[in-house]
Amino acid sequence: MNERFKVRVTKDHLVFCSGHFISYEGDRCERLHGHNYRTTVEVEGELDPASWYVFDFIALKQATKAITDELDHRMMLPTRNPVIKLEETARGIHVRYKDREWLFPRGDCVLLPIENTTAELLARWIAEKLRDVLARQYGFLPQVLRVEVEENIGQSATCELRA
Repeated sequence: MNERFKVRVTKDHLVFCSGHFISYEGDRCERLHGHNYRTTVEVEGELDPASWYVFDFIALKQATKAITDELDHRMMLPTRNPVIKLEETARGIHVRYKDREWLFPRGDCVLLPIENTTAELLARWIAEKLRDVLARQYGFLPQVLRVEVEENIGQSATCELRA
């Protein structure tokens, strides 16, 4: 018999409320806005013979919540976007896109090493951070780690990392 086991967590506390804007089609940039994002995490792997589960639900929720808390109530800014320019100044983070400019207090921002703050790239960022936490803190490397980021009801993106 071929068995596969999967653990899935999605709770109301795995949410983050954040501001963002994205560039698209190479030369356009949407208006500043925000979402109440919701995160779902799935891990697939073998059953641990000592505990008879893939991974502890509580530890998975806590690790995911610590990551989503980094994004909560922040302005998400991509540091690798070729058309959105960021500059840290004494007054905060100065952001420029063509003739548009914003100045955000540094403490209200999270600078993300991604190209754009799309749901797809947010899912990848969360998945990569979670994979590192699970390996470092728990010695656990899932066969599959799947992170879904929902930015609105019925509108989500998923990133899947495989061992």
